[in-house]
Amino acid sequence: QVQLVESGGGLVQAGGSLRLSCAASGSIFSINVMGWYRQAPGKQRELVAVIRSGGNTNYADSVKGRFTISRDNAKNTVYLQMSSLEPEDTAVYYCNCNARPTGRSPSYVYWGQGTQVTVSS
Repeated sequence: QVQLVESGGGLVQAGGSLRLSCAASGSIFSINVMGWYRQAPGKQRELVAVIRSGGNTNYADSVKGRFTISRDNAKNTVYLQMSSLEPEDTAVYYCNCNARPTGRSPSYVYWGQGTQVTVSS
């Protein structure tokens, strides 16, 4: 079993910055994709950014140029540096990974508990 714990959320003014972190722990053989999703009140959960084990990244159009995803494979940790934040970025941000608990298991998708990001205007 893999556990994901996020940190770094909070309240920030528009134009400000925040850095989210997510550490994976537990039984981990390998982690392929790690990513961040968000869900605003009354809206569906949406992809923010993902990063593969080799470093390739993808971003939602709405955050391109403002957010940067990175990962430390040695620490099984993924980061999301958010800059030029807008009130529309207000949401619960969830960490996500696709991981194999053992060398004999298939990959599973795991989710963190979420961290609130609120951007005031």
